[in-house]
Amino acid sequence: MVLTLKVISCAMNYNDGLLKEEDLREAQKKNRLIKLPSLIEYFGYCLCCGSHFAGPVYEMKNYLDWTEGKGIWAHSDKGPSPSPYVATLRAHVQAVFCMAMFLYLSPSRPLSWFTDPAYQEWGFWRKLSYQYMSGFTMRWKYYFIWSISEAAMVISGLGFSGWTESSPPKPKWDRAKVVDILGFELAKSSVLLPLVLNIQVSTWLRHYVYERLVKKGKKPRFFQLLATQTVSAVWHGLYPGYIILFVQSALMIAGSRVIYQWEKAIPTNMALVKKAFAVMNFAYTVLVLNYSCVGFMVTPSL
Repeated sequence: MVLTLKVISCAMNYNDGLLKEEDLREAQKKNRLIKLPSLIEYFGYCLCCGSHFAGPVYEMKNYLDWTEGKGIWAHSDKGPSPSPYVATLRAHVQAVFCMAMFLYLSPSRPLSWFTDPAYQEWGFWRKLSYQYMSGFTMRWKYYFIWSISEAAMVISGLGFSGWTESSPPKPKWDRAKVVDILGFELAKSSVLLPLVLNIQVSTWLRHYVYERLVKKGKKPRFFQLLATQTVSAVWHGLYPGYIILFVQSALMIAGSRVIYQWEKAIPTNMALVKKAFAVMNFAYTVLVLNYSCVGFMVTPSL
């Protein structure tokens, strides 16, 4: 799956390198390839083992800069490349915690219950709570593998993404970050979900699908969002559960935007009402997300 994204992005970035720079968006200018990579560079990029199976996906230009010690990986006045050990340890600790959570929660919330006749006899609230807890449980499995992948990227140095503006400057490892666990679990709006879950793939979809479907001078509409989420569904696999989740996520994000617009329209002197709409948006996100993800969870087991 990750290899697919790498091949597509590499081809599109090389094509961008053949176009006039003034016709390109900022992301295209940043990632364009002026010359064709060698076979060794191409296969090294595609098969880099640190992110080959579970991501995160990254750009060919960043990979080339990393291997050649250029760009942010070159020696600068801020010093040599930073040590990755603390960030790697942090990612490993997070991975251990995530796996412990999954092993603790999963025995009491098997996915087989969704196809059990007894489940169909449950009431609405019991079904809803089980859907939420099943989704919550399964997410720890994904958090675990993404944390391990993050550790692999960080220890290699490729996960380095620059320095903070603080004094003294501190290294950032955002290129390796795949998930913000608290940001996802406590997301106040569905609009925030792509920014905190599978972050690098969401960035890829934004740069290579969403933005490229928007004509210059035009604002993005629901079509671009739906097309992007449909591409994500097909990329995950041609299973009904995947397609239902990702197509429905476009509706979920659009609905969350509407609730946010309602919240913005409320006068500032009605703070309690604004908070009520904020709570509504949070509840809406939790409800629709965990309802939609059931199909995603049970698809591999069907």
